[in-house]
Amino acid sequence: MVNAPVDLASDTPRIGRPKLGLALGSGSARGWAHIGIIQELEAMGYKPDVVVGTSIGALVGAVYVSGMLEDFTQWVSHLSFRDVLGFLDIGFSGGVVKGEKLFNFFSEHQTNPLIEELDVPFATVATDMATGREAWIRTGRVLDAARASCALPGLFSPVRHQGQWMLDGGLVNPVPVSVCRALGAQVVIAVNLNGQLVGRHLNTAAIEEVSTEDITQGEEETSMWDKLKDYFASKDNEDTSPGFLDVIGSSVNIMQDRITRSRMAGDPPEINLVPVLADFALMDFHRAKEAIDEGRRLVRAAEESLRWLLKDS
Repeated sequence: MVNAPVDLASDTPRIGRPKLGLALGSGSARGWAHIGIIQELEAMGYKPDVVVGTSIGALVGAVYVSGMLEDFTQWVSHLSFRDVLGFLDIGFSGGVVKGEKLFNFFSEHQTNPLIEELDVPFATVATDMATGREAWIRTGRVLDAARASCALPGLFSPVRHQGQWMLDGGLVNPVPVSVCRALGAQVVIAVNLNGQLVGRHLNTAAIEEVSTEDITQGEEETSMWDKLKDYFASKDNEDTSPGFLDVIGSSVNIMQDRITRSRMAGDPPEINLVPVLADFALMDFHRAKEAIDEGRRLVRAAEESLRWLLKDS
């Protein structure tokens, strides 16, 4: 794990195609767009030489470098909102959702290699809770590194990783262009999921369609869900105080948008992809196909620039 930026890039003049870095940003359910972007890049013949992810970008990146993206895509494309809710292990210990159920599922169904043994340089970005410093995780199991980056404050519980409590990497580096550069990337494609602030963070219509008997086990859990359902849901009436996820989601979106603008101003990527997913709620993980299609569309729209930037020297 690297806690401070270290310039690992070589000053040697490049020969052949420049080294391509992919900076996969944070943004909750909108992050399924990362899948389509990777798929379309590979369809054009461009395999990233460096992959770095923050939060949901860390998860998709971890699956990709593990060689499991195709199976993962099939799985997320068939997720229902009921399935999404079924992965929420309500806790209140540092966050409403512990995240253990979801990542245990990933561990059982995905390969989980060591980062050090990957063919492609890979890193995730997390936030050291004790110091507030940016942490670059470049060792250990890929899913462990991804989980450390996915601890959205107030929603997902912090994770203890390599002796430190970690929070979501989006708090310090929502679109990790700088890490790609440090790992040697000469051309960086950034995927900025925070370019559009969304106003709704839990799909009220979808949640009402889900029977509590289908997503919980036992009377105690059903009662807990009934109590939390209205607490989480977005409010349609402007005069009604915002719901819990409205407050958390809006606060995080605003913060990450401002941080992203500031960091990109100082270290702009060669290509900045901003998925148009303004109506995606924080927990709309069941809408993967829309996000994946949008990711592929963005890459096709940028094809001319990509061809020029990545031509052999």
